[in-house]
Formats: sequence, structure tokens, C-alpha cells
Amino acid sequence: MSVIAAEYLRELESEARATRECLRHVPMDKPDWKPHEKSMQLGYMAALVGDMPGWIKCIVEDGEINFQTYPQPNPKNAEDLVALFDRNMDAARKALKSLNDEDLSKDFNLKNGDQLLMSTPVGETISSTINHMVHHRGQLTVYLRLNEISVPSIYGPSADNREF
Repeated sequence: MSVIAAEYLRELESEARATRECLRHVPMDKPDWKPHEKSMQLGYMAALVGDMPGWIKCIVEDGEINFQTYPQPNPKNAEDLVALFDRNMDAARKALKSLNDEDLSKDFNLKNGDQLLMSTPVGETISSTINHMVHHRGQLTVYLRLNEISVPSIYGPSADNREF
């Protein structure tokens, strides 16, 4: 495994506990709830966060994600969200462990059908995906708060959870 890939894996693992805990608290009986008309729906955002580690598998093993063919997850409850996240974390771990330095500079393509939306090196895309997941997890904690659901500790105690 590449030293850089090992660092991506370390970073992903450091975010996994808090992400899993946030997903465990999502009220999937309110999948259409959103704080503003321009915001994502709660169920969609939660599924997105649970699915994002799986993107790393596609980045490494397939070299592309195509919005027209990428399977959209449809979790029905918090247990489904956590199971989705756990499966995708396992897939991401395996993919990252297979990387060597040369793989990191290969192109990753994001497509919508035949249209190329973006092409970036695999290494940059992995880093961006981890950051993207953390960003949406942060949004998800706001959704939890606005629904009067305890926010778990992330990088330290939260107002609802003094344990770390």
C-alpha cells in the first residue's frame, strides 16, 4: 500500500466513528424534512453520507462514477443507514489497501452519461471525497439539532454528549 493511501485510510478511519454515530441517530421517519426549500432532504443527505465511502471503491477500482448508472441507495431506517456505511467503509478500506503510488496519479472521471463533468487524479479525488463526506456529516448534525435529536460528539464533547 502506498504511504499516501495509508494516510487517506487513517483519515477515513478517524472520521468513521463519528459518522457512524450520526447516521445511527437520523430520524428516517422524516426523510423529506429539510430546514429550507433550497436544502437537501434529510433522507437524501443521510444516504449520501452513508454512501460516500463507497465512492472511494469506485474511484480506485473503476476510475469513474457515472451519475446515470451509479446505483442510488435507498435506506429505510437508521439501521439501514449504518449497514450501508459499514459496507462502504469495508469496500473503501479494501480499495485503499490495494493502491500504490502510481495509481494515485491515474485519472478519475466523473460523468453524466457520455458527458465528462470532471477529470482529476485519483489521489486528489480520494482526499476530496473524504472532505466532502465530513462536510455533509456536519450539515447532518445541524439537521439533527433542528429536529431536537442529540448530536453525538465528533471531535470532542457536544452540548448533548459530554463523553468523548
